[in-house]
Amino acid sequence: MSAPTSTSTVSGPRLGFCCKFILEAPPEPFKTLRAAREATLQMNLTHATMAHLKTLAPAARRAKIEGLVRHNLGALERQVAWVAARPPIERLLRIASNVLPGYTHAVAQDVYAEPEMRRLVEEGLARIGDIARAGAVRLSFHPGPFCVIASQNPNAQRNGIEELEHHAELMAMLGYGRGWHPHGAHINIHVGARDPGIEGFRASLPKLSQTARDLLTVENDENFFGLDTVLGLADVVPVVLDLHHHWVESRGEYIAPDDPRIARVRDSWRGVRPVAHISVSREGLLEGHDPGALPDFTTLTEAGHNWRDLAAHSDMMWNRAVNALVARHMAWADFEIEAKSKNLASAGIAAEIAAALPTAQIEAAA
Repeated sequence: MSAPTSTSTVSGPRLGFCCKFILEAPPEPFKTLRAAREATLQMNLTHATMAHLKTLAPAARRAKIEGLVRHNLGALERQVAWVAARPPIERLLRIASNVLPGYTHAVAQDVYAEPEMRRLVEEGLARIGDIARAGAVRLSFHPGPFCVIASQNPNAQRNGIEELEHHAELMAMLGYGRGWHPHGAHINIHVGARDPGIEGFRASLPKLSQTARDLLTVENDENFFGLDTVLGLADVVPVVLDLHHHWVESRGEYIAPDDPRIARVRDSWRGVRPVAHISVSREGLLEGHDPGALPDFTTLTEAGHNWRDLAAHSDMMWNRAVNALVARHMAWADFEIEAKSKNLASAGIAAEIAAALPTAQIEAAA
C-alpha cells in the first residue's frame, strides 16, 4: 500500500499519564478530606450507567446527561491545561473514553442530537484541542478491550467498530480529524480475539472511516498477540510497543533500542514519532527487589510468581533499571506510563529521565 503522508510530526521526547488525575497529599489549601475529594473530582471525568439513565424521565435524563457533559468537558480542559503547564517532557495525555457518557447508546442519542447539546460538545472539544496544540500536548485514546474490529461474532465486531468510530469523532471534534496522526494523535486498540486474529484485523480495516483509519494504532499484548505477531500488521497500521507486555509474553526479554524490530515499529508510523507503553510489576509482588536491577522473569517464576501476576501494573515506576531502559528508548518514542498512580508516577519517572537525557533532546519537545 502507498505510505500516507503525515500532516505534522511530533518532536520529543514526551511521556505522560493515562486518563485519571491523582491529587498529591493535600495539606493546603485542602484541609479536609472532603475538599481534597472535590478537588480531585474537578480534575477527572465521571459517568453514569445506562441502566440508571433508563430509569429517568426524559427531562431528568436530559438534565443528567447535560450535567455530565459539562462536568467532563471542564475536567478534561483542566487536565489538558495542567499537562500543558508541565515541563515539556511531560506533555502527553491519554484521555479517558467516557467524555460523552451514553453517546453511542440509544438511551442518550436523542439528547446528543439536539442542536444545543451538539454546540456545547463541539465548542468544548474544539477549545480543549486548541489548548492541547498551543501547549504541545500529545493526545490519545485507548478504548477498552471490548473495542475489537475483527470478531467471529458479528454483533461484537459491529459494536467494536462503532466504538472506534465514536473515538475518531471525538478526535475530529478536538481538531485531529484530518490526515495521518496529526500532531501525533492516535486511537490505540488491541488485535482482539485469537480467531480471526491479525488477518481478520487486516480484512476489517476497509470497514473503517478514513478518519478512524488515519488515527488507528495497534498494540502487542501478553497473550496471543506478542510483538512478533503484531508486526505482521506494520505495513497497514502503526504498532504501539508495550515493553512490559513484551517482557511477559516473551518470558523475560528486555528489547533493546537497536533491536531490528524497533526499526520496523518506527517505520510503521510513517514519519510520525511513535508512542510506546511502559509499566512494571507491582511493588508488593517484588517486595525487597533491588530497584537498581531489572526484574528477572525466570527467577521470579521459579520463585512461584505466575505470569499473570507479573503482568499486573505497579503503583509507581519504582524500578530505576526499567526507567533507564525507557530513557534509552525515548531516543525514538514517546511513552504512556501505565502505572496506577497516574500523574504521580509519570512525574516521578519524568524527573528521573530528564536528569539523564541531553538538554537538547528535552528542549526539542517544547
